[in-house]
Amino acid sequence: MKNILMMNDLQNFRLQYLYIAFVISILGFSQALANDKFPSVDPDPITCLGHFHVLDNVYDFCDTCGCGSSGGSMGYGTGLNNNFIGVRYIGQQYRSRDGIFNDSPWIDENFNTMQLWGNFPVLKRTVVNVIVPYQFHSRKFSDNTTQHINGLGDVSVLAMYNVLKVRPDSIVSIKLEHYVQVGGGVKIPTGTFDKANNTGSVNPSFQLGNGSWDYVLAANYGFNYRNWGISTLLNYTIKTENPKEYQFGNQFNYALNAFKTYYVDNNFSLTPILGVAGEIYETNKEYGAVVANTKGDIFLGKVSLEAAYSRYALGVVSMLPISQNLNNDKVELKNRLSIYLNVNF
Repeated sequence: MKNILMMNDLQNFRLQYLYIAFVISILGFSQALANDKFPSVDPDPITCLGHFHVLDNVYDFCDTCGCGSSGGSMGYGTGLNNNFIGVRYIGQQYRSRDGIFNDSPWIDENFNTMQLWGNFPVLKRTVVNVIVPYQFHSRKFSDNTTQHINGLGDVSVLAMYNVLKVRPDSIVSIKLEHYVQVGGGVKIPTGTFDKANNTGSVNPSFQLGNGSWDYVLAANYGFNYRNWGISTLLNYTIKTENPKEYQFGNQFNYALNAFKTYYVDNNFSLTPILGVAGEIYETNKEYGAVVANTKGDIFLGKVSLEAAYSRYALGVVSMLPISQNLNNDKVELKNRLSIYLNVNF
């Protein structure tokens, strides 16, 4: 037991260390921008058109009222013509009440997800986004006992149709370019749902999967001007009842990101991103009856940095709550951190 606690503390320390290191790097990066220390390089047109702006439109949404069961971060949104395959780690820290009363003790929860994900073209204007998550979650109770679960999460498949798409020219465009995408998809119940994990705790998200077939409607809008850009996203997830007669509440997500790409040379660029995101959850149901303290909303601030070299993109995303009211204030998000490595094709 002592070894398990030490491993859990070490995991928390590593996550906090990565977060602190990221914040320091962002501050240093911002200072460099202020001092104009980045070289002024006119990007090669072909390199520019092939640059992989994964963070322009891939958002880090998580089902907080079913966070572990949603497959972690759902990458709904595939702007421009980005076709890629990659891996992503997502770490999230929560605390929740161990019991239904206001004086019930708090427990610390860590949700960790490794994802294999990618965008794949299927038609001229259609791309398919696929996410295959592996979950490994832990929580520490007030009596210092711990619980660990791990395994495959819920696989997600989303198809996006380019109603209006950016049309790259043979030279770098200086015109304002817009894009619009609409689509839908499904979350497949490949992750295990265990009712026993909900006993005592008011946080029903400590699961590997929802256990249900869920359906997603999504829309993206964005525009680019030179190396500046704005991207927005809306999606709504319809969740159904699982075989254990438990149903997570439907979920609405929205986000707004602003970014600028700095071309250090023809093959290397840096893209800082600032944004906000919101998540709204409806009430869960069990045996058709409403489950108390399961709805809520959260509003988040987001700061990101992506480094791209040739066909490769390495990025870090940090999200912190600005305001939240989850499960009648009985669940609190501390932070989210994501690191990914993708290959464009």
